[in-house]
Parts: sequence; C-alpha cells; structure tokens
Amino acid sequence: MDLKEKTIAALKKYDSGDELSQLTLPAIPKASVLIPLLVRDGQLRLLLTVRSIHLKQHAGEVCFPGGKSESGDRDEIHTALREAEEEIGLPPNKVEVICKFFPVINKTGLLITPVVAFIEESFKASPNTDEVSEVFTLPLEFFTKAADHSGYPVPSVFGPTHSFMYTDPSTGNIHQIWGLTAALAISVAVLTLGKKPEFEVGFNLENPVSGFKNIMNRKLSKL
Repeated sequence: MDLKEKTIAALKKYDSGDELSQLTLPAIPKASVLIPLLVRDGQLRLLLTVRSIHLKQHAGEVCFPGGKSESGDRDEIHTALREAEEEIGLPPNKVEVICKFFPVINKTGLLITPVVAFIEESFKASPNTDEVSEVFTLPLEFFTKAADHSGYPVPSVFGPTHSFMYTDPSTGNIHQIWGLTAALAISVAVLTLGKKPEFEVGFNLENPVSGFKNIMNRKLSKL
C-alpha cells in the first residue's frame, strides 16, 4: 500500500459510524470540522485556516474549516463539507472522506464532530475573506515533536492545553495552534503515523477516540 492507502486503513478503524445516533442527547448546538490531509512530496500534511480578525468569536485563531450545523444539512459530514466550501472554496466532490471521529463538547457547550478526509495535493484555496484570512499546510509529524510545543496545566477538552508555534517557510508567518485544534491534530498524527509524541499529552494515546467518548459522557452528565 502507498502512504495514502495506509493512512486511510489506519484511520477507518476509528470511524464512529452511527454511534452518535444511538445516544440520547440534550438539545445542544452542533457543529462539524473538516480535518483535511494531503500527500505532498511523499509526506503527509495537514491543512489549517486562520480566522478573520473581524469575526466576533475566536478572531485571528488557527482552526480547521468548519462551523455550526444548519437545518438543510443532511448529517455531520455534509456540515463539514459545506463549511469548507464556503470558507476556502473546497469543492465537496474533491474531498475523499475517510472517517468521522466521535464528537467532543467544547468549553462553550458546542457538540463538534471531527471529519477526517483527503484532499488533492493540487488544491488551491480561495478563502472567503469575511471568515478566513489565511490558509496553510504543515507536516502532520510536526504535532509529535517537542521543539515547538508547550503544555499548560489549564483544563481543556482533552485535559491540559497544548500549544504549538509554527513558522510557515513560504510566508514567514508565525502561527499559534492551540486548544481543541492542537488536540485533534495530535490525535490524527498519533493514529496515522503510529508515533508517540515527544511530550506528555494527557489523554489516551492508544485510542484517543475512546477518550472522546469518555469526555463527552462526563460533559453530558453535567448538563
């Protein structure tokens, strides 16, 4: 198998399928994020966006394409693909969905489903400047290295808060990747590359997705 095939095989094991539909959930707002992977020069890379500084929430932060579910969305995957097309001009028919992870509840009470997918290496983003100021990619392996990582004993969805500082060699721009975005990136890197990070993560490395379930159950018990 080539790198893409190996990655798909590794991640499909963690697809949540219809598990969520079998749960009784309170009426809480839902959202999805797309975690876009691509292969470039024999290396797995991850695509991220920088939110516009004009947005009311999380302005200027690095995140995955995504947003809240709308009434016309068929499911969590549809939400992720629609939002990615709106934000960065990514055509849904150019996205190969691999799996969706079990959702997590963020600190504001939003139920977020991560959808992992492959996009074409040749994809050129067309950011909606009302929402996105920049789009960049970086090596997935970056999220297993200690050199640009910091951990803080501040509670987050996954325990301690993780933060990375990444300098984009093509622009010289420095990006901070932290919080839920960093935790999801670490999880995808561990599951895909089979590498233990050079730092303590504070959640189950053998199966991070099982940790998603435990975290959500704890959150739901407090609602």
